[in-house]
Amino acid sequence: MVEGATGGSRDKAAALQAALGSRSIVLIGMMGAGKSSVGRRLAARLGLDFVDADQEIEAAAGCTIPEIFERHGEAYFRAGERRVMARLMTNGPQVLAAGGGAWMSEETRRHIAASGISVWLKAEAEVLLRRVKRRNNRPLLAGDDAGQTLRRLLDERNPVYALADITVQSRDVSHEQVVEDIVAALTRRLGKAGNDDSKEDKG
Repeated sequence: MVEGATGGSRDKAAALQAALGSRSIVLIGMMGAGKSSVGRRLAARLGLDFVDADQEIEAAAGCTIPEIFERHGEAYFRAGERRVMARLMTNGPQVLAAGGGAWMSEETRRHIAASGISVWLKAEAEVLLRRVKRRNNRPLLAGDDAGQTLRRLLDERNPVYALADITVQSRDVSHEQVVEDIVAALTRRLGKAGNDDSKEDKG
């Protein structure tokens, strides 16, 4: 049961849990899209566990992601990320926030497709840049022109992110509003057929 939820929202959460079965809700998207912040609230809304894949990677490695990049390079990090994502996808139902580059792995996409529902939190470059500038723990954006790097990554990744089951716009509204958008999109998709090939696009 969801703490403090109204009867209607509890009923909706219970219906979504039943429709999900053992599957996970996997939030994908760029750094700064709000996967962790929104994911925690979504998990609370639905009465599910929340897991942050980046935190799991750091726990497994015994060091931070910037330290992994510095010591071993991106290829080493991505290999570890694939292993952690494969393990996490066996632990559903849950809300799982994936790292920004995790979805770029075809192997990881297969694991998510087999055991989860993928939700792309899509955000414009300007929104992402404002958010990521508040923190200095983004190895891929290290350097003089974070904006140029961010736009290049968006050009590379957006066509692959678009393969997600559901797209929800991450924009300058409250996290709770984005959670409601995700719940509505999940309700539409799972209400039709939990395992069909239809796409839901919000925003």
